[in-house]
Amino acid sequence: QVQLVESGGGLVQPGESLRLSCVASSNIFNIYAMAWYRQAPGKQRDLVARINSGGSTNYADSVKGRFTISRDIPKNTVYLQMNSLKPEDTAVYYCNAAFFSRNFWGQGTQVTVSS
Repeated sequence: QVQLVESGGGLVQPGESLRLSCVASSNIFNIYAMAWYRQAPGKQRDLVARINSGGSTNYADSVKGRFTISRDIPKNTVYLQMNSLKPEDTAVYYCNAAFFSRNFWGQGTQVTVSS
């Protein structure tokens, strides 16, 4: 079992930045792909960014150039740096660890972008 704990959400104004963190309970980054998803009220949960075990990244088109996913292997931590935030980025953000059929989720952290 893998536990994931997110932090760093909050209320910000449009154009501001936030950094989300996800701490894993064990060193899994050499096996698991790590990702951030988000879910807005009444909408499905969508992929925001992913980093695979080799360090390659991919992003949703809506966040390319604004968000950056990274990881600190010794700290078992994945980050999501979010810049130039927009109201449409408002959602609960979830950390995910995936390896074939194994799939683990964090509890989520709320990000609200509003003036």
